[in-house]
Amino acid sequence: MVGVLSNRVSREDIAAGDHIYSWRSAYIYAHHGIYAGDGMVIHFTRAAGHEIGTGTFMDKFLFSSSPATGDGPPCEKCGHLIKAEGVIMSCLDCFLDGGSLYLFDYSVSPTFFLAKARGGTCTMAPSDAAQVVVHRAQHLLNSGFGMYSLFKNNCEDFAIYCKTELLIETAFSLGRSGQMASLYAGFSAVASSPLRFMTTSVAGLAVVTSSMYCVGRYVSDMGVRRDVIKVPVERLVEHWVQNVTLAPAPSQATVQATQTDATAPGDSPELLKELAKKECVI
Repeated sequence: MVGVLSNRVSREDIAAGDHIYSWRSAYIYAHHGIYAGDGMVIHFTRAAGHEIGTGTFMDKFLFSSSPATGDGPPCEKCGHLIKAEGVIMSCLDCFLDGGSLYLFDYSVSPTFFLAKARGGTCTMAPSDAAQVVVHRAQHLLNSGFGMYSLFKNNCEDFAIYCKTELLIETAFSLGRSGQMASLYAGFSAVASSPLRFMTTSVAGLAVVTSSMYCVGRYVSDMGVRRDVIKVPVERLVEHWVQNVTLAPAPSQATVQATQTDATAPGDSPELLKELAKKECVI
C-alpha cells in the first residue's frame, strides 16, 4: 500500500498487472494504464489532442495519448505499436510523457480512502490476480474497449475494469473513474441548495461542504457501489450489445389510435386524396 500523502513510486517498485498513472497538465488530471511488464503499458485513449471530443479548446488542453503521435520521430521501442486511438500499447517512457510514475491502490480502508482527498488514486474495491489483470488488458488491446467517453468510459475506467472486472449496471450514472466521481462530488457539494440553510458561518459551511464531498466520493467508489456486476472480458462485447437501448415497437393500440386519428370525422378518404394532390403540386 502506498502512502496517504503520495502514491509516487519508482520504476523498480511496479510489477506486471499494476494499475499505474501519471499526472498531466499541472496535476489537473491523470492518465491511467495497466503495466504489462517488460517496460510496456496498455492504456485507453482518444487521439492526441481529442481527449473529450467536444470540438473546443478543451480538446487541446486535456490529452492522454502517447506523444509518439505528435511531432518528431516515433519512439524506437514502441512507435511501431501505437495506434491513433483506442486501447494501445506503448513503452513506459511514452506513457509517462515526462511525468512521474504513480501507483493506484486497491482494497484500501474507508478511512484511508477518505484521507486521500484527491480522487483517482485509490479504491476500496479489491483487485484480481496480476496475471488475470494482464490477460484482460491484452484481450482488450485486440478487441477494444468501446467508445471513449471522458465521463463514463475513460482511461481510468479501463484500468479499473482490467483490475476488477466490474461494470456499472445503471445506464444513467458516472463510470468507474474516481477522478470524475470527485469532480461530481465537489460540484454537488458546492451547488447543493440546502447548504445555505444548514449553517451561517464560514467554518460551518466548510465543514458541511467537506462532509458532502466525502460522502459523494464514498458512495461513488466501486468498492461500495451496488449497481456493479462482474462481466468477463470475453463476454464484454456481448454485454454491450445486449444493453443497447432500442426504441420500443409501437403497440397495437397505438397503431389503431393513429389510424383512427387519420380518418377522423370530416376527413373522408376523398378529402384526404385531394389534400395529398395539392401537397404534391406544392
